[in-house]
Amino acid sequence: MSDVSTASILPGRSGAFGRLSDVFWRRPALLLAVMLIPPLLWLGIIYVGSLIALLLQSFFSIDDFSGLINYELTLSTYRQLLVPTNFDIIVRTIVMAAAVTLASAVLAFPIAYYAARYATGRWKAFFYLGVMLPLWSSYLVKVYAWKLILAKEGILTWAFDRLGLSWLLDGILALPVIGGNSLSISYIGTFLVFVYVWLPFMILPIQAALERVPGNLIEASSDLGAHPGQTFRNVLLPLAMPGIVAGSIFTFSLTLGDYIIPQIVGSSRLFIGQAVYAQQGTAGNVPLAAAFSVVPIAIMGVYLWAAKRMGAFDAL
Repeated sequence: MSDVSTASILPGRSGAFGRLSDVFWRRPALLLAVMLIPPLLWLGIIYVGSLIALLLQSFFSIDDFSGLINYELTLSTYRQLLVPTNFDIIVRTIVMAAAVTLASAVLAFPIAYYAARYATGRWKAFFYLGVMLPLWSSYLVKVYAWKLILAKEGILTWAFDRLGLSWLLDGILALPVIGGNSLSISYIGTFLVFVYVWLPFMILPIQAALERVPGNLIEASSDLGAHPGQTFRNVLLPLAMPGIVAGSIFTFSLTLGDYIIPQIVGSSRLFIGQAVYAQQGTAGNVPLAAAFSVVPIAIMGVYLWAAKRMGAFDAL
């Protein structure tokens, strides 16, 4: 329909806003452009632009004598990541992120399975409330609360003592590398807090994936003589894998970049987030901080590519 015939059916409105509305109605592509340009500019300048600036900073170096940034392109800063002290930080962070992701998946699966297959009505609402409720409280409040819970004078130590299991707690804290004087200053405590904080981000994608699994597939597996273990391995787990991978995107990436939890709960050994904060804020070595920041970006880039191949984004 031409603009002339359209105008004869719907005459133009008076006033600036009326005329502007008519223009947008006749040219929907213009309206789409007006709506998309601001968020795209924000994404392109603030987010992508800052990442590009960060990447460029990582190719600079620090003058050892003056402490000033040398703006000549070099790979020497990336070579510093291979120094044993810095490389240990990277390995420590990746191992912790992998352990948190694996533990979260193991804990989340039965909870998500119950919510997807059995919970209905009020129980389903109770499930969502229970999963989402921890997310409504302050992140820092939760972390400091866990520091008090895990402290030597905390309720967890008191519970072990009342149950006569102090020897067990002492044995756990005596473990090399992961132990410490108390749970609040050990890798075990850091691990527990990470799992607690990020667990909801694993439960919800798995629950969404399990709800897509037709119940007749599980019944058919049982009718064909498969025992529960076989049904889990050959039917349920493969179909739920996109949800598990989707949840792992959250838990793995959030653990890789977090610096607050290891700063409050844990030992003095640094993680990548703490190293970035220390190099940028305390040492003033911005290129090395940028190089550390590129590590989780590169890891998550490869991880997201693999997750997309597995169809994980369908469960987000």
